[in-house]
Amino acid sequence: MISENQTMMTEFFFSMFPDLYEGGLLFFIPLLFTYGFIITGNLMIFIVIQLDVALHTPMYFFISVLSFLEIWYTTTTIPKMLSNLVSEQKSISWAGCLLQMYFFHSLGITEGCVLTAMAIDRYIAICSPLRYPTIMTPKLCIQLTAGCCLCGFLLVLPETAWIATLPFCGSHQIQQIFCDFTPVLRLACTDTSLVVIMDAIHAVEILASFLVITLSYIRIIVLILGMPSAEGRHKAFSTCAAHLVVFLLFFGSVAVMYLRFSATYSVFWDTAIAVTFVVLAPFLNPLIYSLRNKDMKDAIGRLF
Repeated sequence: MISENQTMMTEFFFSMFPDLYEGGLLFFIPLLFTYGFIITGNLMIFIVIQLDVALHTPMYFFISVLSFLEIWYTTTTIPKMLSNLVSEQKSISWAGCLLQMYFFHSLGITEGCVLTAMAIDRYIAICSPLRYPTIMTPKLCIQLTAGCCLCGFLLVLPETAWIATLPFCGSHQIQQIFCDFTPVLRLACTDTSLVVIMDAIHAVEILASFLVITLSYIRIIVLILGMPSAEGRHKAFSTCAAHLVVFLLFFGSVAVMYLRFSATYSVFWDTAIAVTFVVLAPFLNPLIYSLRNKDMKDAIGRLF
């Protein structure tokens, strides 16, 4: 019977979405608005930075890369979430589930690496301002971005390929709002202890990025506090405050979700944490980078 279920398995079903007329519509409308804002806001930031010569600096180059990644990062999950909120059969194909897991985590890791590169950029700009133009060249920025993409898209490949070979049986009910490694592996009817090794690799990557960014900002804050001029302190802090907020949002939710080790959460908290880094953080990023940034607001004004 198990063998028969394994061969017939072509899709998974999500158990966390309410029916359309039992609350689904209440979630669909704000989520649709949020997704539209994420796409519009990040696309506007990307276009403005590309068109405005005044923003052709390493800092804004990385912001444009982050905005571009955010568009695809949210597109891997939110459109399917919207579809499941209004459809009767809240399902995803087996191939679609694998692709969603792969691109969601690949783009997420790439974003984490880009945030690390941004922290290094701010560290050099504030701590070694005279050497900054010779260190952070356009060539180095492109190389760092390419390295981030390579790291993100290669690191997740072995785990996704391994999951593709596993047999699945039973109800195929995923207790999450999108396909993620842990909820999918719970449905495998074979030994999945190998995932501990892969989780350790991801944990090292997350902790390494977190450590580099934290040390960079500690050094930056210490240097800023030592500046004699209040105006100089304000100017220096304003250039990295937005990055610090995005860093705390992104890595805070990722750490709670993926560095839990043996801790287990209820289904409600699992879903709430997932919404934080799938929907809330991408929603706030355009606001942080545009409304709180004078150069960006001036560039948007010039464009329109």
